[in-house]
Amino acid sequence: MTGGRRSSGPPKELLQNPWITRVDQTTRAESDDEQATVAGAGFEKYAKRTRRAQFLGEMERIVPWQELCELIAPVYPSAGDQGGRPPRELQLMLRIYFLQQWFNLSDPAAEDALYDSVAMRRFAGVDLGQSPAPDETTICRFRHLLERNNLGEAIFQYVLDHLDAHGIKVGKGTIVDASIISAPPSTKNKDRARDPDMHQTKKGNQWFFGMKAHIGVDSRTKVIHAVAATAANVHDAACLPTCSMARRPRSGVIRPIRARCGHRGLRARRAGHDQSALSAQRCGRCGGAGEEQDEVECPGQGRASVPGHQRLFGFAKTRYRGLDKNAHRLFVTCALTNLYLVRRQLLRAA
Repeated sequence: MTGGRRSSGPPKELLQNPWITRVDQTTRAESDDEQATVAGAGFEKYAKRTRRAQFLGEMERIVPWQELCELIAPVYPSAGDQGGRPPRELQLMLRIYFLQQWFNLSDPAAEDALYDSVAMRRFAGVDLGQSPAPDETTICRFRHLLERNNLGEAIFQYVLDHLDAHGIKVGKGTIVDASIISAPPSTKNKDRARDPDMHQTKKGNQWFFGMKAHIGVDSRTKVIHAVAATAANVHDAACLPTCSMARRPRSGVIRPIRARCGHRGLRARRAGHDQSALSAQRCGRCGGAGEEQDEVECPGQGRASVPGHQRLFGFAKTRYRGLDKNAHRLFVTCALTNLYLVRRQLLRAA
């Protein structure tokens, strides 16, 4: 019997065996995955309701999901008799499409966000234990379906009617302005050319390339009631009749119009437009006021009320090629912006 100290642990020859070391690492990794799965299943000790989850919870309550799905249902494909993969649920795809607009996500980024964010999965209704999230091709095809059938403008008009039914009236006055949305000027593509639907324009001493969003906003509620998309080289005053008279009040009273100083020369462009619909006069920065001058508002008089709502959800650059696709996105973004601006009134009514 030796008087030496007994060693604890496995023998040295076992520790040097590469097969045993590999098995031990695999077992340890499987144990970590099981712990992460249990932690992600709702057994966390600490939790916090994030601003993203709060925002999505509000949108869940105020967006008219059923009515919008009925608007899209006539053109949405259904499972045929020939078999094949059945389409995903319509409301699921619509929720994912709205997530793209709210968080400015591309099609691949939207798919990744559904796997990465629990709040987005819960909002969209994706259960990874039952089925995978829609892939980027499915998301892209749904977007193309909406674009082909011009459903972006239909969604925008329905949201206006939805707000009108809840007592949010548009008709006290309107503010008209145009914003430049930049487009990629690079020619490093297959055609080696820029987007033919986009053009360049000069603002101040700086040149811009892209499109222009013309927006009419109610002066009291700040709700967007008219939208038009053109190339950047189109003058702001060209869409003034469209943006000012799109939502004429039911009473027939013409609303006063406030436009920025870029709308000079309006008298030659407003064929058939009532002159009394324009607001009072210009300030000293734009020249003296008079009856023969164009009655528009100077940027120094109401800079805070200039419409820029389409940038609320990051729509400052074009994502797609072509004016029609970006105009469709503009209509949907403005519809969702209207719901967000009056969310407190809608939540009180819900």
